[in-house]
Amino acid sequence: MAAEVGSVRPVLADTELPETVLVERAQDGDERAFEILVRRYQDTVFRFALRIVADPAEALDVAQEALVTVWRKLPELDEPRTFAAWLYRTVGRRALNAVRARRRVEPIGEREPFAREAGPVEQALAQGLREALLRALAELPPPQRVCWVLREMEGLGYEEIAELVGATPGAVRGRIHRARTHLVEELRPWR
Repeated sequence: MAAEVGSVRPVLADTELPETVLVERAQDGDERAFEILVRRYQDTVFRFALRIVADPAEALDVAQEALVTVWRKLPELDEPRTFAAWLYRTVGRRALNAVRARRRVEPIGEREPFAREAGPVEQALAQGLREALLRALAELPPPQRVCWVLREMEGLGYEEIAELVGATPGAVRGRIHRARTHLVEELRPWR
């Protein structure tokens, strides 16, 4: 029986393919599929690394090294649906290793433009608060900082964070609680 003209399913462009299909193709050596995955995640990966290492050049290095590692080890990934978590874990480990290697902590964050309607006083207050927050974050131990960034800035849940950092959800909750307690105390003058 011939297919009716109206029942033909549209062919998806490579960029519209589900992530699991792209991962499976990349695991088979399809460089184009991996390039699409990189384009989907490159900004998030860079931003995540930047929030941990606090230096744009170092964050770029961390992101690139992590993506190279992911490409090299992609055949070892058992479940294509866990690609994002695996990628975050790889970036997080690389970033933490970079911070540990430095043995010093710098403020983290990226500059964001002020809203145009904000006046000079509002801009100064916002900038001061931002700098105070970045200093307070920089004082946190790296495991607390990573968990706090993943929760508060990336919006991940406790289970996801636990999987990414290789800890239990309870340990993640504890790290985030200690980070919040420290931040509240450090930002008390800004209330």
